[in-house]
Amino acid sequence: MTDRYAVDPSTTEDRTVAWICYGLYLFGITNGLTVIIGLIVAYAHIGRAGPVLQTHFDFLIRTVWISIGWLLIAAGLGIVAFILTLTIIGIPLAVLLGLVAWAIVSLGGVWFVVRMIVGMVVLSRGEPYPRPKAWLF
Repeated sequence: MTDRYAVDPSTTEDRTVAWICYGLYLFGITNGLTVIIGLIVAYAHIGRAGPVLQTHFDFLIRTVWISIGWLLIAAGLGIVAFILTLTIIGIPLAVLLGLVAWAIVSLGGVWFVVRMIVGMVVLSRGEPYPRPKAWLF
């Protein structure tokens, strides 16, 4: 069985597209749209990428899908919190759920930025991302 992420140190790859994806992701924190554009670019280039960039594209794609999952959980909590505000008795629980939803979004944003910074540091060294399938970093 061959290692999908095996790297030959004598080869170099053009890292421009990966840098663009990282930049689009970071800029996407302010608007969201450029994250989707970066995701499309990452999917478009993963098949033609060499082993080093393939790890970065896997990392970028996985980061978006994990982020979307956490945002959906936070949105679900927000919807439940809104529904609970319709009844007087549900307001304390609604406040709690709203706070949990905001905590998920806030911590998710910090997690997203840290992942992008770590990925850019690894990319600047010309190294493959060590654990592209990891949940944290």
